[in-house]
Amino acid sequence: MGFSIWQILIILVIVILLFGTKKLRNMGGDLGAAIKGFKKGMDDDDKQKENEKEKQADQKLTQDEQKGETIEGEAEHEKEKTK
Repeated sequence: MGFSIWQILIILVIVILLFGTKKLRNMGGDLGAAIKGFKKGMDDDDKQKENEKEKQADQKLTQDEQKGETIEGEAEHEKEKTK
């Protein structure tokens, strides 16, 4: 049970008479700004998650490098002991 074109037009005319075109224009602008702000917030959240993943990867790489330096240092120390 859908709406016919005439029913939609009548509802539109009633809404325009009740609110006026200026108020409808302002409401449309506010709605557009709200949607734009929501999309920006979602993009910022995605960028923040990507930055956190990069930081974690960098920290893991740094930790692995430190472990590698320790092992090399211990190997050199063991070589000196055997001499």
